[in-house]
Amino acid sequence: MTLRPGCRIGLLRRNGAGKSTLIKLLAGAIEQQGGQRKEAKALNIGYFVQHQLEQLRPDESPLQHLVRLEPTTPEQELRDYMGGFDFRGDMATRAIEPFSGGEKSRLALALLIRTKPNLLLLDEPTNHLDLEMREALTFALQDYEGGMVFVSHDRHLLRTCADELLLVADGKAVEFDGDLDDYAAWLASQRNAERTAEPEQAAEKTERLQNRADSKASRQALLAQRRPLIKEIEQLEKKIAKWSEEKQRSTPNLPTPTTTLRSTAKRAKKCTVRPACWVSRSMKPKCAGWKSMKRWKPCRPLISRAL
Repeated sequence: MTLRPGCRIGLLRRNGAGKSTLIKLLAGAIEQQGGQRKEAKALNIGYFVQHQLEQLRPDESPLQHLVRLEPTTPEQELRDYMGGFDFRGDMATRAIEPFSGGEKSRLALALLIRTKPNLLLLDEPTNHLDLEMREALTFALQDYEGGMVFVSHDRHLLRTCADELLLVADGKAVEFDGDLDDYAAWLASQRNAERTAEPEQAAEKTERLQNRADSKASRQALLAQRRPLIKEIEQLEKKIAKWSEEKQRSTPNLPTPTTTLRSTAKRAKKCTVRPACWVSRSMKPKCAGWKSMKRWKPCRPLISRAL
């Protein structure tokens, strides 16, 4: 975005689109998050926003505010200037505390323009101003020779003071090709498109709600079917546990198959077989061929315990 000397730009779009944020960025009131900013050496910004009214001193008069800005300027010249903003006679020397919001806005604008900025940044400058002062402000801005960027809902001010219109939305400022009448027609088409989309969005929302309700009903139906099955399973588990306890009480000493096998194996180990013995010479022979035997002869093994 480039601002050249003498440019007159009006920012368009509905509230909340970012017009005031763009004005604050240009004024340096907030830090930018990206991009580069290059300023001319002779740049002198005049920034007007409604909260600047709080910076006015309620115990001072409009003329005293102006004297603080230009202490060496003749008083009559300052009075003539303030008269152009309808601060005449006693009103120029009266304390501003009882002034209305419109009168304070006039004073703030008068002080701002008196600093002779070469770039004016105005955020809703006609708020709280009556019709006469709006017309006076319009004439003053028409005679202003510097650059100007402003936000306003005053169509008369936009028509008479803006040479270029920018649409501000979605973090962008795009040049609008047309005048305020074209902008009004564009706004009407946008509203019609939104109204056409609204029934479709409502139908989609209704369908989503219905699907959610159907899912909830199906889950509840499944839970209702599961409840009796869960109760039956719990009853069966209780019966099985009871039968197991009764069985253990009725047969407490019966060995299990594993215990029987182990005891049998232990008894088998205890059954020993006598090794083959050799008949000594002192033993009396019990067979006829004993005398012809010259060596020891093994006899049949004797099993001490029959299996």
